Parts: sequence; structure tokens; C-alpha cells
Amino acid sequence: MHDIYISGTGVWTPPHKVSNKELVESFNEYVRLYNIENEQRILDGAVAALEPSSEDFIAKASGILSRYVIDKDSLLNPRIMKPMIEPRDNDALSVSAEISVIAAQEALKNAGLQASDIDAVIVSTANLQRAYPAIAIEVQNELGIEGYAYDMMVGCSSTTFGISNAYSDIAAGKASNILVINPEITSAHNNYKNRDSHFIFGDVCTATVVEKNSTAPNKFKILGTKLKTQFSNNIRNNFGFMNAIENKEYTEAELLFIQNGRSVFKEVMPMVASLITDHLSEHSLLPEDVEQYWLHQANINMNTYVIKKLLGDDFPPERAPNVLEEYANTGSAGSLIAFHKYNHLAVGQKGIICSFGAGYSICSILVERA
Repeated sequence: MHDIYISGTGVWTPPHKVSNKELVESFNEYVRLYNIENEQRILDGAVAALEPSSEDFIAKASGILSRYVIDKDSLLNPRIMKPMIEPRDNDALSVSAEISVIAAQEALKNAGLQASDIDAVIVSTANLQRAYPAIAIEVQNELGIEGYAYDMMVGCSSTTFGISNAYSDIAAGKASNILVINPEITSAHNNYKNRDSHFIFGDVCTATVVEKNSTAPNKFKILGTKLKTQFSNNIRNNFGFMNAIENKEYTEAELLFIQNGRSVFKEVMPMVASLITDHLSEHSLLPEDVEQYWLHQANINMNTYVIKKLLGDDFPPERAPNVLEEYANTGSAGSLIAFHKYNHLAVGQKGIICSFGAGYSICSILVERA
């Protein structure tokens, strides 16, 4: 079997950065206006008064300090509370394809390849812009790539599942070089009027070149992948084309991101630690044999739980890089951002890229610096 590598990665970061302070000020003004406008209904018990948010609450609950978004002004407007973008004609490049191309070009440059060297494109994301035509085929067309392309969705694990698919496609002989791209416009599915979730998400796009027999100078051999899914409603988004034919008038909040955070933590985190341990065991490795863990960036408490289960209470922070403070939760892309920015392995050292969340879904990718 041919060796298969991650030979290049890229990250597109939106131009607008929003601090916790800005987000809290906007949310609390929305709360103030809501409570004034609904004063009588609140007194009558028809609706509950909204509670304000705080920077301390956000930092303690998540470890998030800021995030990047595609639009800042509308999101922070207490009368709008969501990003707004201009519509595009069908003949124009879609937003997801546009940012995918930018991230892909950086990944190709870092791999030392041209678009003409790529055989396939996989766009894998938790936040797909449309059902069809596939964003991946749109990107393929824009970059002038021959071969095939497809979209896939596995919630918060879409990035790592996409890399695993690319690995499997190459191992099966379907392609030699594959672009895996993850446009995560998470701000479009978040409810910024909900105190429990208004701070969680940020936008980004990541890209990875998965390549057979790579000669790239900074490459990581994929030693294996391990995947697991288990159905749960604890992280859910109900927006879809079926809403249009359901005999129900939905509120916006019903169609946006919802989660039961405590149940997610309790149920998913032991599964993640167990899957990584089992994955390493299959390769005759112990957790301490892995130099770096690039984990899913949803919540600092989640990552800390996993690392402590694997390495104990005293571990150097650089062994589990954190990008939450800057990027927040970027859907499935967080572990790849951490890998892109902080892969500090020496030749022969090993690392784990791992995503987990909605589904439930978990994917662990074991790599070795080549």
C-alpha cells in the first residue's frame, strides 16, 4: 500500500473580529429592549423575562474570548442579531465556494502543488450552503480540476471525516491527490438571541491536501483513522427544505442551533477519550507516545477533560493547542485550525487530529511527521 500524507493545509479567516465585550453589549441591549417591549406579557406570565449575559460567564463556560464572522454590523445590531450578506446570482460564485477557493489555494501552496495536480475535491462541513449543485463541484470548476467532487456532512466531525474519506479514496486507488475543504459559516445557523449560545460560534474555512507518496517538505503520514457515530438529539439544527411542506409555522429560533450542553459533555467526552485510547492501542501506542493532540475546538472544558483522561492532570499546554480564545467554535474546522497553526512535531513524532460533537460523531486521525 502507498503511503498517504497530509501535505498542506490552509485557513481562510473572515475580516471581522468580534470580542466578547462587543457581543455582550449587543446582547444585553437586545435583552433590555425585549423586556421593555414585552413588559406586560412578562407580568402576565405569558413569556419569561430575558437575562443578560456577561464576559465572565462566557469565558468560564467556554474559554472563548473572540470570534471572526462574515458580517459584524448586522450581527451586533440589537434589532437584527444575525449576519447579513448580499444575495448572489446563480451564475456568481457562492460564498462557500469563494472562501473554499481561498483556503484551498493556501493549502496547495503549502503542499507545493497546483490545482492541476488534484484528482478530487471533497467539501465536508457542518454548515452546507445548499443542497445542490454540490459546492465541491463548484469549487472543482472554479479551480479547473479534473476528476470528481462531492459534498458531505457529519456535523461537528465533518472535517476529520472528510480527511478520512480522502485517505480511503486514495487507498482504494480512486485518486492520488485530494483537496478536502471545510467552509464553516457557523454564524448563519446560530441564535444570537439565546444567552446560552450567542457567544459560541465563529466563521472560518479550512482546507487540507491529502496526497499519495508526497514529496512536500512539511508532511504528515496518516497512520490510520478511527470513526464512531451514535445518534443523539442533544445537538440539533432543524432547518431544511422539508420545513416548507410541514404543516407548521416555525419561529426562527426553532430552526437554528440548539443543544443540551450538559448532556453533550456527560455523554460525548468519555466516548472521545475511549475512542482515542482504542485507536492508539490498535497501533501499539500509549497516550503519552503522542506528542500533540489537535482536538475539536468547541469548549475548553471539553478539551481539558479529554487531555486529562489521556495524559493526567499535569500536561504542557502545547501538547493540546487551543484556538478557542481567538476563533471560538468553528463547527468542524477547529481541530484543523489548531493543526495548521501549531503542528510542532519533529520527524518521527506522532499526533492526533480529533473532532467530535453533533451526531454524535467522533473521528480520530493518527499522523506521524515524515
